[in-house]
This record gives sequence, C-alpha cells and structure tokens, in this order.
Amino acid sequence: MSYNQSAMLDSTLKKFDRIVAILIQLQSKRIVKAQDLADRFQVSLRTIYRDIRTLETSGVPIVSEAGIGYSLMEGYRLPPVMFTKEEAGSFIAAEKLMQQYTDASLGAYFEAAMFKIKAVLRGSEKDWIDALESQITIKASHELFNKEIPNALEILFESIAEKKQVFLTYEALLAQEYTQRYIEPVGIFNENSFWYIMAYCHLRRAYRQFRTDRIQQIKRTEKLFTKEHEPLDAYLPREKEDEKTTIVIRVDKQVAMHLKHNCSYYGLISEEIMGDEVEMVFKTSDIENGFARWYLMFADYATILKPLSLKNRVKEIVNQAQERLL
Repeated sequence: MSYNQSAMLDSTLKKFDRIVAILIQLQSKRIVKAQDLADRFQVSLRTIYRDIRTLETSGVPIVSEAGIGYSLMEGYRLPPVMFTKEEAGSFIAAEKLMQQYTDASLGAYFEAAMFKIKAVLRGSEKDWIDALESQITIKASHELFNKEIPNALEILFESIAEKKQVFLTYEALLAQEYTQRYIEPVGIFNENSFWYIMAYCHLRRAYRQFRTDRIQQIKRTEKLFTKEHEPLDAYLPREKEDEKTTIVIRVDKQVAMHLKHNCSYYGLISEEIMGDEVEMVFKTSDIENGFARWYLMFADYATILKPLSLKNRVKEIVNQAQERLL
C-alpha cells in the first residue's frame, strides 16, 4: 500500500470513528450543539455539518433546530453499544469513586446502572472487569455526607432539575445551634475534597454555600423557585488579581516533589530548579492563615524569599506554638 493510500485509509477511519461517536453523543443528550461537537473532536463546524449530513443520508432521523442544536427523533434508538476492554475497565474506577464520594442513594443508582452496562459487555470485557474489580480500592479521607441522610444528593439533583426548593436543618461552622431554612439550589461542586451546594437561602436572603456533611436534615418540598438563577460559575467566588500577594520560596528538591498536589490550590504560578532547591512563585490572597500554616508543614526544608509579612506571620505562629509547649 502506498503512502497516499495509507493516509487516505487513516483519514477515512478517523471520519468513521467520529461519525459513530457523534451518533452516540446524540443518543446521550436531548440537544447537542454543533460547536460542542467541533470542540470535542477538534474539527471545524463545516466538518461537523458534513458529518451530520452523512448520518441523515444513512437514515438516522436527526432533527435540526436553528440556533439551538441537533437531536434524534423521539423513539429512535440503536441496539446496545459495545465497549472496548479499556472503556469497560474505566467503569471500575468510576464505580469505586461513586461508592466513596457520593451518598448511599446515588451510589446505589450507579451500581444498578453498572449491572446494565455489564449486561451488554462481551465475554472478554466481563473477564477484564472481574479481574480488576477486587483489586482496586478507593478510600475517602473523611466523611462527605451525614450517614443519617442517605439520599441528600438525590434530593438536591431533583431540586435543581425541577426548580423546587428544599428544606434544610443545617449546622454552620461556628454556630451554637442548628438552623432551619428553605434554599433554592443553584449547583453542586467539589472543592478541597468536600461537596458544597451553592444556593439562594431564604433565611439569609442571599446566596450561600452549604457543605453536605453539615446537613442534619433535608426534605423535598413542592415550593417552586422564586428566582431565575444564573449558571453555577457566576456564583463561585473569584479572587481579584490586585488582592493577591506574590510569594517566593525555595524548597529542597526532594521535598518539593511531594508538594505538587497542593501547590495549585495555594496559587503556584511558576517553579524553577536551582541546584538542590526549587524556587516556587505563588500568588495568593490568604497569607495570614492558609499559606502560612501550609508552609509550616515543610518549613524546615524551605526558605521564604518574600514577602517579609509571610516571614513575620510564620514566626508569630511558631512563637505561639512554643508558648503552648511550656
């Protein structure tokens, strides 16, 4: 086979794989935007339009709505999709994560979905999963949900989808008593290994964050949302650049290797190897407690180059600790 023939075959196979993947995505969502498809497959919109026409020509009933996107005609479904062994194996990691990082109710739903997925696997893929299943374990470092409330995420998901308020009994961080409130959940996000709800709180008449492990009681209600909420990202806090301080430290190279998983959280913007040390530059708005206390974890292997305020804060914490040891 000549080089040109090989290149043409490779291009044809990539197009075929992309068209099949587009069909699968159309089956998985009610509406799919052409731009989303172009971004996913890193091709032009014109290429996506041609792929859609190819599907239509082959008999797939695609409904096109100008300015909205594409959808499959109601009731049209293909036979079960087959998975590669690598795709099947990825489900195991997902299942283990779901068991540890969601509540009991959502975990049970995922387990039921996994049985359906396993039912359509070929024999070799089932063997692949069986070989992996008992050899992978994931453990959460702390409780993410109140064990007395096994269906918190299920209720919150329903609330967001149906735009109905939920009733909470909640334990705030420094509060002496539990508070009861109606909230309108906007979205759910995971940060620093905890699950949070961003919601409009009718008690405080403002948008607030709620941590799932502090929920003492949660109930569905028939009360509809009273507000039109923006997407979740609009409510998440963003630090302004002019409110951040630049920090420069040097850390022993061997120790710096073990800080990687935390560096991005504390605002790492650059690092450079200098002999046996790594010079690290951060930008953060929380020197007083966040960064200073994190720095103390490896302070005997590091040097603060700037700012002076960080040096002074670290000294202050160390002095307070010494007094408590007397």
